[in-house]
Amino acid sequence: MNKLTLVKVGGKIVEDSETLKQLLSDFAKIEGHKVLVHGGGRSATAIAAKLGIESQMVNGRRITDEETLKVVTMVYGGLVNKQIVAGLQAIGVNALGLTGADLNYMRSEKRPVKDVDYGFVGDVKEVNADILADLIARGVVPVLAPLTHDNAGNMLNTNADTIAGEAAKALAKHFEVTLMFCFEKKGVLMSETDDESVIPEITPALFEKYVAEGIINGGMIPKLENSFDAINAGVKQVVITRADLIHTNGGTKIRK
Repeated sequence: MNKLTLVKVGGKIVEDSETLKQLLSDFAKIEGHKVLVHGGGRSATAIAAKLGIESQMVNGRRITDEETLKVVTMVYGGLVNKQIVAGLQAIGVNALGLTGADLNYMRSEKRPVKDVDYGFVGDVKEVNADILADLIARGVVPVLAPLTHDNAGNMLNTNADTIAGEAAKALAKHFEVTLMFCFEKKGVLMSETDDESVIPEITPALFEKYVAEGIINGGMIPKLENSFDAINAGVKQVVITRADLIHTNGGTKIRK
C-alpha cells in the first residue's frame, strides 16, 4: 500500500510569512503522497476586527455567528488557503485548495446546542475519500481548509484537528497513513516547563496513566483522543511534533 503523510498545522505557522516559507519547504520534501490541513484563526480574528465584527471565544473555540461565518469562509477558504497553494506551486508542488464543499468531500451537520450555542460550527458526518484518493494518486496535493458544508447550501466552520483526523481515517482505506499534528512544542511534554521533556511514545495505557497523574491535561487530552480514534480507524501512526521537526523522526508517536 502506498504511503501518505497528512500534516496538520495551526494558523500561527501559516499566518507568518517566514514560518510559512519554512513550512512549505519542509512539507515539499516529504516523500510520496501528502496532504496539508491548515488553520487560520488569528487572520480571521484580525480581519473580523477590521470589519467591526467582534470575535467571541468560549473555551478556546470560536462562536461562529452569521457574520463571523462569512469572515472565516473568506479567510480560511480564500486568503490563507490560496496563499499556501500559491506558495507550494512556486516550489514545484501541484497543490489544490479545498473546503469540504468542494467535490463534496466532507459533509457535516450544525452542532446541536447544549450548554453553548457555537453557531455555524460543523460536526463531521461523512467523508468521501475516494475522489481525494483518486486525485492524490494522480500526483495532486490537497490543501484542506477548516470548512465543511451541510449539503443544504451552508458552509460550516470546522476544527482543523477534526478535519485532519477525519480525512486521515477515510484515506486509510486507500493508503498507509501517517498523521502529523504540528504545534508549538517538540511533542507531548512530561513537564510543561521543560521543552526538552518530550514523551517519545504514548499507548492507550500510558495515556490513561498520564491523564490520571495530571501530566497530560487541557487541550492535549482531545488532541490525543483524536489521535487514538485515528489509530483505531486504521491510520498507521500519529505523530505530535513541531512543524520544523517533521523530518527528524522526533516528537511523540501515538501507537496501539
